[in-house]
Amino acid sequence: MNSDSLIDIFIKKQGFVVLDGGLATELENRGHDLDHRLWSARLLIHNPEAILAVHRSYLEAGADCIITSSYQATISGLMDEGLSEKKARNLIKKTVDLACDARDVFLDTIGAKNRIRPLIAASIGPYGAYLANGAEYRGDYQLSVNELKDFHLPRWELLSDTSADVFACETIPSIVEAEALSLLLTDTPNIQAWMSFSCKDGSHISDGTPIEECVFLLNDNPRVLAIGINCTSPDHILSLISKIAGCKTTKRIVVYPNSGERFDPHRKIWQGIRSADDFSQLAVQWYKASARLIGGCCRTGPNYIADLRKTLIECQMSKSK
Repeated sequence: MNSDSLIDIFIKKQGFVVLDGGLATELENRGHDLDHRLWSARLLIHNPEAILAVHRSYLEAGADCIITSSYQATISGLMDEGLSEKKARNLIKKTVDLACDARDVFLDTIGAKNRIRPLIAASIGPYGAYLANGAEYRGDYQLSVNELKDFHLPRWELLSDTSADVFACETIPSIVEAEALSLLLTDTPNIQAWMSFSCKDGSHISDGTPIEECVFLLNDNPRVLAIGINCTSPDHILSLISKIAGCKTTKRIVVYPNSGERFDPHRKIWQGIRSADDFSQLAVQWYKASARLIGGCCRTGPNYIADLRKTLIECQMSKSK
């Protein structure tokens, strides 16, 4: 696994890496019922072809990297639904297989011409995703570093034994959880990852920790390729990028915000005002502020990614004139 050089290839050739958009919310948009504690992972059991189709749609829209459906897939969570441990383990590894299959199909299309081979990022969702109560936007777990490390370890080991190019440790709301994941990275020589946080405002991650403290925690870990933000309102992204860049970090900056709406975990609905209607223009601002891995999260679909790629290419072309 040589993810650092793979990411550098994209940035050297085109200046950026376009990530995909929301998986679960796009599945819902296509009529799939995900009102379940497993969320998108539910379809690993009942309709994996639907996940493959969404992966492919993001590649066709211009994503350079697609993120697997393992965000809410844990051994214990799947076993709680009556699966055997063996079946649960196989399904978690299947999340990478589905993404790879979508990439293989895409690479055989005309649309893949002149595109660099897309990357597969294995999603490592937070402990809060397993709780399925919105804790990934609070980080109030009351668990120690070692307890969180133990929770993540089984899925981590499974995904380490796949052909994923990089790990996406995403929607992390707690600096304690970030420390646990950083320790797992240190213990796994063949894995590199980005670490992206859910944030409550333009300065702090969800548990109230200043984003700068997260950068200082991770900056010396050579296996952390990028640090940034996801599933956070676009309104906060520019400020957060500025604070990360102000730390003089050697890491790439990754951002993939949601649409600006907020999820009510009790009513299971999105509410509030969508602030990402001009998503692609905002992405240019994030790029100019030094973000290099850019995509979308919940409530952003393939149309967002297509517009984002087009606008970033135009931005690059205008710079070269």
